[in-house]
Amino acid sequence: MHGIKVNEPLTGTRPIVESSLAILGLIATATAEAGEAAEALNDAFPVGERVLVTDARAAIAKAGTGGTLGPALAAIADQTNPLAVVVRVEAPAPSEDPEAPTIDDAAIEGLELMLGAETQLGVRPRILGAPGLDTQPVAAGLAGIARKLRGFAYTRSIGDNVAEAVLYRANFHAREQMLIWPNTSAAFAGDAIARAMGLRARIDNEVGWHKTLSNVAMDGVTGLSHDVFFDLHSADTDAGLLNAADTTTLIRSNGFRFWGNRTCSDEPLFAFESTVRTAQALQDEIAAGLMWAIDKPITRALIRDIEETINARLRQLIAQGRLIGGRAWIDLSEDVNPPSALAAGKLAVDYDYTPCAPAESLTLNQRITDRYYAELSLAA
Repeated sequence: MHGIKVNEPLTGTRPIVESSLAILGLIATATAEAGEAAEALNDAFPVGERVLVTDARAAIAKAGTGGTLGPALAAIADQTNPLAVVVRVEAPAPSEDPEAPTIDDAAIEGLELMLGAETQLGVRPRILGAPGLDTQPVAAGLAGIARKLRGFAYTRSIGDNVAEAVLYRANFHAREQMLIWPNTSAAFAGDAIARAMGLRARIDNEVGWHKTLSNVAMDGVTGLSHDVFFDLHSADTDAGLLNAADTTTLIRSNGFRFWGNRTCSDEPLFAFESTVRTAQALQDEIAAGLMWAIDKPITRALIRDIEETINARLRQLIAQGRLIGGRAWIDLSEDVNPPSALAAGKLAVDYDYTPCAPAESLTLNQRITDRYYAELSLAA
């Protein structure tokens, strides 16, 4: 070559884009009288198909007059206007055959459709619920789908009183699930769950995934389906008993608000809702943020760029108050990244982090003393 050749080496850190966890996945039923209303419903929400809703309040007009879809959208819209993937399911015709399909089967089948939402609609539902349909089998199915999607499921704790709600809690173990008792409406069994989904999306957008659902006033609630005794100064209450059983409840204090931070996790490290969602956000962001590194030649420059790309994002999250601390490193020792593994194209990257735990319990030490009388005499 007679001249100048310009090379453009692509090295250095890459930005990691924030992961959106505020996308709802809603399973619901809907019916409408024959005529234009039924046609509008079937056009907007065909049975067994995924539908992307970008305006929850506008979608209510097309959601029919029966079923759970309309009330769920209204409860969600009271809190915020999130993106939502809706799957409408239909209850099978009544049958005396004990083996015949049930509404539970239809709901669980609808849940499976959430797994393909990202491919078909371009969004991944991360806040999952089936308000009013979440019987124990459906709630278990929600937890399983939430695990696959790295999402979080909100389900009701079924019971007519505190004792039954606490006993029901023993049926679950998933860290991606929160149980809620009681309900916020006598007319719609899924009202509290729908409001939890909407409020979760609102908190994600306004504060972040590191803040739990608890102690945030919600809109549109006028009462509870059951009385819940609550005292901020004591755990010997209905609310305290439910929280001790890892069940989120509702209280009335300057408005109605959820009260409880706990998941159903059988692993204590993931007892808090915020810890689970922090882990999910980091998994998403860091994996997606390193897509550029796949199939690049393994060199010192690549190792340095991977480390610094992750550390740059961790520093951002720490500065934003979403993490307490975190660090990434690549150990090139024989035990972690032996030459044989590197030669085979395998590179192990380590990082740690400390999530923000909620200030769930404050202890105030109140002491009585007479020493301030001395100040009174000096002032005189």
